[in-house]
Amino acid sequence: MMKERQQRMGLPEDHYERIKARLYQRICRELHAAKRILDIGCGSCQLDRLLAEQNGRRIVGVDISDAKFPEEEAHTGALQCRKGDAGNIEFLKDGSMDGVVSVYALHEMNNALKALKEARRVLRPAGRILIVDFPRESLAKRLWNEHYYTPLQVEALLRKAGFADARATVIYQKQLIWAQGRRARSEEQESVDRRAKIRRTKEG
Repeated sequence: MMKERQQRMGLPEDHYERIKARLYQRICRELHAAKRILDIGCGSCQLDRLLAEQNGRRIVGVDISDAKFPEEEAHTGALQCRKGDAGNIEFLKDGSMDGVVSVYALHEMNNALKALKEARRVLRPAGRILIVDFPRESLAKRLWNEHYYTPLQVEALLRKAGFADARATVIYQKQLIWAQGRRARSEEQESVDRRAKIRRTKEG
């Protein structure tokens, strides 16, 4: 049924490659105010190079594999590509980043909640996180048949990780999840944590 629905929508198999340039520009606009950005699951660092070119941003990309890192730019200038676990980013201090982005990586993480908690740790108060991933009902499911989250599940993960104003929607013909949240300011955090505790009590 999903395959038939996608065929009716006229989605080509290279749909994600076709929208990549527009998606990257949209991400750059969304994070335009962030000068220090962490990219979780950075892959080849293609997005990071684009972010680094705009307004002199400092970009740190982290990926479990360094096989696709650009060797000439791995540890120089405004861009650093580091091999590591998203759930344990020891080399970044608390509150050292203005923004965190993750594209097509959340569904591949063994412990997504731990990675999101680590992302919140390195964000400054009011710093923002942006998650882009494939939704469960999507062309990606037919192409690669991996486990994907629903928008509501991503939103719930952000809340459990302690992010305020967590919200998720679908974009580009409902083929991508676009999810956001922010690290609460210090005076807000107790309220955020209290609401999360109440939710866990109700769910338990």
